[in-house]
Amino acid sequence: MAFTTEHHPGVAPEAPPATRGFVLNHSMLRVKDPAVSLAFYTRVLGMRVLRKLDFPEMQFSLYFLARPDEAEAVPEDTGARTEYTFSQRGVLELTHNWGTENDPAFKYHDGNAQPQGFGHICFAVPDLAAAVQWFDENGAVFKKRPEQGRMKDVAFILDPDGYWIEIVQPSLNRALGGSQNA
Repeated sequence: MAFTTEHHPGVAPEAPPATRGFVLNHSMLRVKDPAVSLAFYTRVLGMRVLRKLDFPEMQFSLYFLARPDEAEAVPEDTGARTEYTFSQRGVLELTHNWGTENDPAFKYHDGNAQPQGFGHICFAVPDLAAAVQWFDENGAVFKKRPEQGRMKDVAFILDPDGYWIEIVQPSLNRALGGSQNA
């Protein structure tokens, strides 16, 4: 039988048929200055901007970033690319409320200060040591380096707005949390 879910209190034993085809598409972070955030996410983390949507009447813009496979054909047509963007997995939406970049004191809550809520996003990398070296070369700010703390195979860097980004190498995490069987 194929794996469907771990079993814990509250977990539905099967996905309801009405949810067939549901896909977690994107998570959203608010950013103070889109130019600074876009430089970080595209240069340091290699993401590509799939689509930008402006809403002048409400004075905000949305930037949808992802890491499409290099061989994947992303549509050139903006309507088709918008549909493509909203059908992907692992998309990051950066929301810019116009004018925040002009206020030197403006700052978003990162979710890790009190009261805690949102914690972090995560990038999987093929080689954690090489990624750490790349982040060092590009001036990334570390919240936690792999050699710090008890979890040695995990790093956390900060984006320009102070959001935490976990960096993991999947092959190093096989025994994370113990080898519990559900």
